[in-house]
Amino acid sequence: MSKVIVFAMPVFLLLIAIEWVWGRIRAGRNVYRFNDAINSLSLGVISQLAGVLTRLLTIGIYSAVFGAIAIFPKLEFWNNWYGWVFALLFYDFCYYWLHRAGHEVALFWAAHVVHHQSQEYNLSTALRQSSSGALFGWIFYLPMAVAGVPPLLFGIVAMIDLLYQFWVHTELIGRLGWFDRVFCSPSNHRVHHAVNDRYLDRNYGGLLVIWDRMFGSFQPEIESDRCVYGTRSPLQSWDPLWANAEVYSALASTSWRTRNWSDKLRVWFKAPGWQPADLALSDPKPAFTLASVRRYDPPLSSASCWFIGVQFALILAAVSQFLWAADSMAVGQSAIWVVAISSALWAIGLFMQGRLAMLELLLLETALLATLAALGWVAFPMALKPMPMSIACVFVVQRAMSSHGLGKFDWLLGAALLASLAGDVLLMLPGDHFIAGLAAFLVAHLFYIALFRQQAPWFPDRRALAASMGFGALMYAALWSSLADPVLKLAVGCYIGVISLMVAQAIGRARVIGDAASRWVAIGACLFMLSDSLIAIDRFLTPLPMASLWILSSYFAAQMLIVHHSRAMSAGAGINPH
Repeated sequence: MSKVIVFAMPVFLLLIAIEWVWGRIRAGRNVYRFNDAINSLSLGVISQLAGVLTRLLTIGIYSAVFGAIAIFPKLEFWNNWYGWVFALLFYDFCYYWLHRAGHEVALFWAAHVVHHQSQEYNLSTALRQSSSGALFGWIFYLPMAVAGVPPLLFGIVAMIDLLYQFWVHTELIGRLGWFDRVFCSPSNHRVHHAVNDRYLDRNYGGLLVIWDRMFGSFQPEIESDRCVYGTRSPLQSWDPLWANAEVYSALASTSWRTRNWSDKLRVWFKAPGWQPADLALSDPKPAFTLASVRRYDPPLSSASCWFIGVQFALILAAVSQFLWAADSMAVGQSAIWVVAISSALWAIGLFMQGRLAMLELLLLETALLATLAALGWVAFPMALKPMPMSIACVFVVQRAMSSHGLGKFDWLLGAALLASLAGDVLLMLPGDHFIAGLAAFLVAHLFYIALFRQQAPWFPDRRALAASMGFGALMYAALWSSLADPVLKLAVGCYIGVISLMVAQAIGRARVIGDAASRWVAIGACLFMLSDSLIAIDRFLTPLPMASLWILSSYFAAQMLIVHHSRAMSAGAGINPH
């Protein structure tokens, strides 16, 4: 099934390009916004990646129910054209009720909302799909399994129904007469995506709108009432991971804050936007009006657009390669690829919002590649390993020079990164350079301690100091018998002491400053200690499964958190790379 998507991807992109040209020539306007389209395509990619991991909840459960209680599993009917047509209509009927639940029940809306978040309506919106729909959506198709529709036929008609819906996401095709009265059409589906009072929660059919006519949910498009797209609680973000989590987070918050125990459960199954009585009094939601709709459109320079375009094209190439091989991959390996690619798309979203600089995006991408290369899944590990810290060094200099010039803070941070880079190189060279690499990282931690001394006294949180030193002592005690060489015992002991002090100083600084940035830096310091602990366990105690993954992912996460947030807590200014 994943290979079908690989073949479909260039077709989708070609049709999107045709719609863009057609809009320019025939309609005289641009029907796309670059940032919105990239965000929609990113969500579509992540949805397909997640689908690799959620097959058990779709085809798996369907097949199990079919094998256990199917009423007519072996009918020749399913092998004839009319059996296929019936199965397609059966699927579309089930889809209608799933789709309707996705608008009328908050839990299902939390998954479906992703498809509606775009404030544009074009073919890229069609690809904007949820990554969590499979968690509960399979329930609505169980009647097909019980009836005996074979799993293969179910998969085929599901793909047909989904692919059909692609073309209806356009404003460039008007009303189609009799076709609009029977089928889901561009006009009918524009109504479905609109937030106008007249159009809200209408036209759920995927292939046919006959179901909407039967069950009272049909609404034709009215020329005098132009469709306004999006949701009534706009996302206001290009973060694809937050797009998937937004409504779940809001429901969890409402469930937590309400005092009524029954409302804590009801909020998940009431209509979207419903509030318990106590919260409706203390924190009422403002009434929605079309006049209040504002387009989310942070500015992007032409250079940034070209940069994103190149990055996204490279990610699509990686996605194609992954999906082509996904059916034969182990679940664990697939999960790692899904996390890596999703992380890169997440970083692109943050870059489009101005929350990450260009070099930070490259830092994250090279960190992902270096980790995958260490696992043997990407070529050129020797070239990739030093890249993240090299980029981090350049970023620190570039950021300082673009604002106030290099100061003491920047020199300390840059020195820590250069020492880390030296440690990276020493530890990957042929031969045993462990003690030399350890010394380089010890120097890096000393610079970090001096860095974290900024705006805070020495070790202001004594409990943090006791805890970090205590953890270090326990680790050293666990390693003692495995460190046969006295020189190694001394080197490891000094290193553990210094990194424990680094963590204590970072936590103490966060307690003194008290802002989010300093807390993230403290988390980065703790991750650094975790990474070093994993190295020690793997090298001296017992080999860890996929050790490179855990060691490098925690190491790079630590460095990126420190690099990104340390300047913010120093200068108190955000980054605007565009």
